[in-house]
Amino acid sequence: MAKFAQDIILKPVVTEESMMATAMKKYTFIVDKKANKIEIAKAVAELFGVEVASVNTMNVDGHLRRYGRYEGYKPSYKKAIVTLTEKSKTIEFFDGMF
Repeated sequence: MAKFAQDIILKPVVTEESMMATAMKKYTFIVDKKANKIEIAKAVAELFGVEVASVNTMNVDGHLRRYGRYEGYKPSYKKAIVTLTEKSKTIEFFDGMF
């Protein structure tokens, strides 16, 4: 079964630290848990028209949250930090946020 790029890249991570990393052409996304680095690189290149130099991934465990006397865990997810090549253009989506 072929995976579409929209099924691999779920959403961008917009935090203070990830926005500062965009100056070094590093972009952070939440990705499908089953996606590997090669699939993530191809999906980012296809969606945004950029050249990917490297992909770093990490599995993030869900955090414990409480609501009164009840407690549960937020869902776990996979995060990818994508580094672009020097000659690659930037991703326009992140340009307006910083």
